[in-house]
Amino acid sequence: MQKKVYKLDKGLRGNVIIPSDKSISHRAVIFASLAKGKSVIKNFSKGQDPLSSLNVCRALGVDIEIGKEVIVSSSGVLQQPSSILNCGNSGTTMRLMAGILAGQNFNSELIGDTSLSKRPMKRIIEPLSLMGAEINSIDNHAPLKVCGQSLNGINYNSKLASAQVKSCVLLAGLFADGKTTFTEPYLSRNHSEILLKHMGADIESHNVSVSIKRSQLNPCEIEIPGDISSAAYFIVAGLIVPNSDIILKNVGLNPTRSGILDVVEKMGGNIEILDKKVVSGEDVGDIRVKYSRLKGCIIEKDIIPRLIDELPVIAVLASQAEGETIIKDAQDLRNKESDRIAAVVNELSKIGVDIKETVDGFIVKGVNQIRGGCEVNSYNDHRLAMSLYVAGLISQKPIAINGFEWVDISFPEFLGLFKNIL
Repeated sequence: MQKKVYKLDKGLRGNVIIPSDKSISHRAVIFASLAKGKSVIKNFSKGQDPLSSLNVCRALGVDIEIGKEVIVSSSGVLQQPSSILNCGNSGTTMRLMAGILAGQNFNSELIGDTSLSKRPMKRIIEPLSLMGAEINSIDNHAPLKVCGQSLNGINYNSKLASAQVKSCVLLAGLFADGKTTFTEPYLSRNHSEILLKHMGADIESHNVSVSIKRSQLNPCEIEIPGDISSAAYFIVAGLIVPNSDIILKNVGLNPTRSGILDVVEKMGGNIEILDKKVVSGEDVGDIRVKYSRLKGCIIEKDIIPRLIDELPVIAVLASQAEGETIIKDAQDLRNKESDRIAAVVNELSKIGVDIKETVDGFIVKGVNQIRGGCEVNSYNDHRLAMSLYVAGLISQKPIAINGFEWVDISFPEFLGLFKNIL
């Protein structure tokens, strides 16, 4: 599907209720499937990726009802699946479920779509193998054939700051003898640690290290906040579309995820946090965003894991900032749904952004007048497609985005919510 985006002649105005956080939705349905009893999940994501996690849990014998709320009823023991487990496009589903399945008393197989089958799985196969797991792959890529084994706890020092790898190892640790400790170079998003503790796991966190022991999770009620990664497109649009003034409602403000807010503040953006509170262990609030004159900055080191998914749209933001914005230490962008470094540089260059690729990021020189008047490609990457849409709101001529249907994977409400404030 191709989507044409036309320049907006007036500012964005109004309120946007940000849809459910996908990272927490994945974890809520997966962890509830491990708890003995009934759990109630409020505000579960409608994105295809969390639904992949839900469907995999169903295939493992868990009773899940979808209505206004998601009701998960589980015996606390997973059953051997009768068929291959399809993770769709979801790396979170595949990596987290691999950790769980490694410690079961049955064999299983995880597959994904063409995009997911290209994503690296060595990062989870290596620590799981050290725990005693047996996982067969095709050159460290999906499909993954997981032979359930007895596992032993390990102390694992990860070269990557990755919430998916960390969560995979912690979930394996739920079924392992002894203590499992995961240490990463920088603190990645910690939704797993928060929710596991909320559900009674024997888990302790100390800065960049987290330890877990074999545990039985307790069922509970989980209310999921809005996804700050989804809010990012509205934050950037509000900052760069002249005369904009919008309020984003019910946004998760977990410090391990809110790096984009720190960047906006560093760039001089006009944002304000309203009505801050804690819901199911997570910081939540409303964000008011106004059009702003921005300045470039350097984005690097420990902030990168806190905004890794937002970097494509941050590149759009940087195009409207005075001076130079340098993004580095983000080489893992090359291992996402696309090589996001190359893809962002290629497509933004087409529409007039002064952007240069580096080994571990890119350099953007602003202020650029986005020209448009051309076709751009999404590379079947939902985040790139949405970032290009935001760029189109200030483009001199329309931008035609090829493969825009991939937005439905993570954010099916995207266009409707933008129409409400145009």
